[in-house]
Amino acid sequence: MARARSVYRCTDCGADHSKWSGRCSACGAWNTLAEELVAPASASKRARATEGALAVPAVRLGEVTGSESHRWRTGLDEFDFVLGGGIVPGAMVLVGGEPGIGKSTLLLQVAARLDNAGHRTLYVSGEESPLQVNSS
Repeated sequence: MARARSVYRCTDCGADHSKWSGRCSACGAWNTLAEELVAPASASKRARATEGALAVPAVRLGEVTGSESHRWRTGLDEFDFVLGGGIVPGAMVLVGGEPGIGKSTLLLQVAARLDNAGHRTLYVSGEESPLQVNSS
């Protein structure tokens, strides 16, 4: 049986480090690394990746039938245009670009508009902390 291991997580930015250091190499903050125990993995990476996956047979493109699903319009015309007419329910959209060009601002506006229209949204950020997203 595998034993639990420790990681040192920065309390400012959330970056993980394999060993303790006085300074976080991700954000540069001093004395912010706190030790946390990580539960041992119970299954192989491959088993976790396929867990819950549906077994769907391959289909020839000529045999595909049906129509496109309804899209949620955000009211931001250019954003909807780029996505082919709006957001497909259940879809995941990755927005990338240079730092400071307004990705977070744009996506927070999209999330707010969808929320106002009664659609649940999930905003996932790989770089900002929850405090930064909350104050954007």
